[in-house]
Amino acid sequence: MSGQLFIVPTPIGNLEDITLRAINTLKSVDLILAEDTRTSSFLLKHLQIEKPLKSYHQHNEHKILEELISSLNSGKNIALISDAGTPGISDPGFLLIREAIAHNVNVISLPGATAFVPALVNSGLPCNEFSFYGFLPQKKGRQTRLKLLAQEEKTFIVYESPFRLLKLLEEFKTYLGEDRKVSVSREITKLFEETKRGTVKELITYFSLKTVKGEIVVVVQGNKNIDTETLDTETDE
Repeated sequence: MSGQLFIVPTPIGNLEDITLRAINTLKSVDLILAEDTRTSSFLLKHLQIEKPLKSYHQHNEHKILEELISSLNSGKNIALISDAGTPGISDPGFLLIREAIAHNVNVISLPGATAFVPALVNSGLPCNEFSFYGFLPQKKGRQTRLKLLAQEEKTFIVYESPFRLLKLLEEFKTYLGEDRKVSVSREITKLFEETKRGTVKELITYFSLKTVKGEIVVVVQGNKNIDTETLDTETDE
């Protein structure tokens, strides 16, 4: 009988956000895969969990994939965690999950912490429908993606580095217009958590006057000026 692969979200800042189910799962598995074993060791020590820990990140996930599938097929239960949040959401995980499913391994994804959900809900923008784009391409394909975002009708979400936030907002000014509503959340669940809402122009002014730190989630109002009849006609053709 094959083992099971558990996808376990971990806190994105506040350690109290770990769930009881996540703790019990991490205590029960045979092996924990961690994006950075140093970061995860701190969390596991805090939770008083002692389990074998193995590195699993974008630079080695292809190399150790066969070994991990073999372990699962031999009956080992494995938990996958990232540095923070839910594995697979802008973090390694997809490759292993896809391969486990292909080998009929039972994959169980636990609910838990992820940065974009609280940022979206807290933005004040419509969240009954939304699109998530993660980190935008840094070079090739960036302009194409920005043009696509300019036409996105639903509220959309992107991640960004604090060092590139102003550049992103300036690009939004160019492609989306300075009056588009935006909500920027940083340091979610941490001591200096902040959400700043306003137009693109207002947020450029605000963040130009301060040093930006922490992980950034940007939530943007969808384009309400699209001629849907024209789009429908173009689609039909």
